Amino acid sequence: MSIKPLKISLSQRKETKSSRILQVLGHNPSPARLAWVLLVSLTGAGVCPAATGDTPQAASAYPASISIATPDLAQLPRLKTISQYGITWTFENPAPVGHFINGDFYVVGPVTVASIDPRPLVGAEVPASELAEREKERIEKDQYERNGSMLNPPARQEVAFDSDIRNYFEFKLLAVAPLQMKPGDCLVSTISLKVGEKSSFPYHVDGEERDKGDDSPVKTAAVLTCVAQPLPTDAFRPAYGDRSQKIYLARNLRWNLLRRLPPPADIPDVKTWIRVFQRPWINPCFFGFEQPMENMPHYGQWVGQAQSMGGLLLLLDLPPKEKEMLTINMVQVGIDYWGLVRNGHPGWQGWGGHGSGRKFPIVLAGILLGDDEMAAPTRSFPKVEFGEDNQTMYGHGWTGATASFAGHSGIQSATGKPERPKWGPYEELDPSKWTSSNLQSEEYRRANTSSSWVGQALVIRMLHAEKDWNHEAFLDYVDRWMTEDDTEARRTIMKYWPEAGLTDKSEWNHEGYTWEPFVKTMWDRYRNHLDAGK
Repeated sequence: MSIKPLKISLSQRKETKSSRILQVLGHNPSPARLAWVLLVSLTGAGVCPAATGDTPQAASAYPASISIATPDLAQLPRLKTISQYGITWTFENPAPVGHFINGDFYVVGPVTVASIDPRPLVGAEVPASELAEREKERIEKDQYERNGSMLNPPARQEVAFDSDIRNYFEFKLLAVAPLQMKPGDCLVSTISLKVGEKSSFPYHVDGEERDKGDDSPVKTAAVLTCVAQPLPTDAFRPAYGDRSQKIYLARNLRWNLLRRLPPPADIPDVKTWIRVFQRPWINPCFFGFEQPMENMPHYGQWVGQAQSMGGLLLLLDLPPKEKEMLTINMVQVGIDYWGLVRNGHPGWQGWGGHGSGRKFPIVLAGILLGDDEMAAPTRSFPKVEFGEDNQTMYGHGWTGATASFAGHSGIQSATGKPERPKWGPYEELDPSKWTSSNLQSEEYRRANTSSSWVGQALVIRMLHAEKDWNHEAFLDYVDRWMTEDDTEARRTIMKYWPEAGLTDKSEWNHEGYTWEPFVKTMWDRYRNHLDAGK
């Protein structure tokens, strides 16, 4: 039996607390659902001073029974404090609070945010023991910062979350309470990792620390949106980088496009992937320098791999609530990236393993929402950069292939030229004529890019979205990666470049490798059966 979406009407408020809770719970509620309903019920009655968004969203039943109810202003609980992912916003006065379908909060404004906890540390408030040497070299002492917030983050590569963020830190963008929020505003607040503290995330980020390699100093982030009036219960959060605050509705999701294929034996834990996409993917910059370590995968290779895994899972016959939650979370990620692009963001270029995995969620969200402009971002914005497009091209390669890897940095969409020629196209050359930079491109082709693209390409083909993707070379290149026997090619490369390590035993850098066995299973089953399950 499906679980009804959370709706508390004025008439229900006249009934007993227990009957009201039973009405919104439905049968056999999950613990998370029970916790959320109890919490909202108590806050609505004025018993509880705060609400929390840490639990999974209370979404409507898959596939098509999403509630379209819009609460009256009087139906929203008036709260002094709300918390999500360890971040607490306290208002000057109690304010009407609601939540989007993905669980993020909105407040009906205007409103004054009196304080944010953990509070931002600025200047001398940052302990000397928490400062990195590189930070001391780059940042003025009065601009040291931790636990930063930003009001209306711009759609460009600038952030003010933590002064140890390399390349992209802009102190002037820091928002400090008390601050005014009016309808249309968006507040992104963060918690910084402390020195020695390890991040916790289920996919390729767990146990990472600040100041280690390219790791971000940001632990987690949450988004608070200010709106003019209560929103429908099926509203997605508007993109944090979109000042027009465009609202998408889950009632418009085309659930019929998502197959119900039988899950293979090596299906991963779906709940893990719901968590991977649950929190906001705050990612306006590059190299992962600003990405919250507990919100999303860090390195671009794993961002792309996560999109491959999530996209393929959406095509399976999963428990309805799990499929619904995963869909909603992934669509929200796509909306956030699209909000940046449509507001002028330059994109995420190919740079070794960086830059992958940002185009796919936009295309997927656009297809499912029926938004043609979003579904085809590179038709809508031809100069926006995506790693998968930059790094694939047509051209006759030395192995005889016609779909080639365009290099470590590839060819820029904005100019049609390689921005860094030494890391541009090289596969037309025999390995005997390669430079060390060409070899580096080949190493990134084999280790950090191609294997993470396989699931994305398969999903695009199964959705028959090749025209929306608008870069056939990528799709054909993935076919090559999965079908070309590279045994002789590896031996030729090893003849001239033995340091490449392309031995017969090192399968992880062979063509056809996918890192995740589930992706390979799905490819083998469905690449030649794209309409299976329709």
